Amino acid sequence: MAKAGIVSVAGLVWLLASTAHAQDTGRDFCADRPGKGSPPCVLDAGRFQAELGLADRAWTRGGGTSSDDTSFGTLELRLGLSDRVEGQLSWNAYERIHDKDRASGASATADGVGDLGVALRWSLKNPGGDGVSVALQPFVTAPVGSDQIGDGTWLGGLILPVSLPLNADWSLALSPEVDVRADADGSGRHAGFGGAVGIGRSFGPVALGVELWADRDEDPSGHVTSASFDLTAAWTPPALKDVQLDASAYVGLNHDTPDLELAVGVAKRF
Repeated sequence: MAKAGIVSVAGLVWLLASTAHAQDTGRDFCADRPGKGSPPCVLDAGRFQAELGLADRAWTRGGGTSSDDTSFGTLELRLGLSDRVEGQLSWNAYERIHDKDRASGASATADGVGDLGVALRWSLKNPGGDGVSVALQPFVTAPVGSDQIGDGTWLGGLILPVSLPLNADWSLALSPEVDVRADADGSGRHAGFGGAVGIGRSFGPVALGVELWADRDEDPSGHVTSASFDLTAAWTPPALKDVQLDASAYVGLNHDTPDLELAVGVAKRF
């Protein structure tokens, strides 16, 4: 998608935000952003939420090569379908991957749109995210992405989001995941698994968190383990109870993970 399309997506979200009327709900505002884990909270039936990754960039250096991965307009749309179930659509409006061999100067670039993700989140306990909360989140991705950006085939998996209050100030979040992925050579599919473990605390309208994320890819051509240490921050302006601004930093812990990734975004509930 051209950059004009990215601006259109962002403009649509902000247009809706500026024209929507405030609604009362018994549940606290709960966004999927920021961080790599998934929360167990479910939107109230009939409520809609849009979450937009404004910018995300990852840097990888090592072995005489460099790689820069940049995304704009990563969009997630959430809709409360019942008291315990919500539906989700996710899509990356634009991604650009630039690889370079620093010795020879040779480089390659791929860019375009990402695949379309479809998910359901079914709360098993405390759909509002208060107290001990547990949910199941099956998902599939449709191969609508550009060449070298999307996976090129239908994939899917299951996430088990869990949150536990440690005391009045601190909370623990877990989101183990297992899924089916495309083989690197395009000949089939294989298993992958991983997840995030995080601790968070709120200071009034500001929520801070740290998490450890790991992923194991069982590709037949070679197994890969990725891991990162993540810092997240989110701010809900006192005058805008249904809006959240966020920023995050992900620090790679091994050579199979980007050295550093920075992301900023916004979420709005209607």
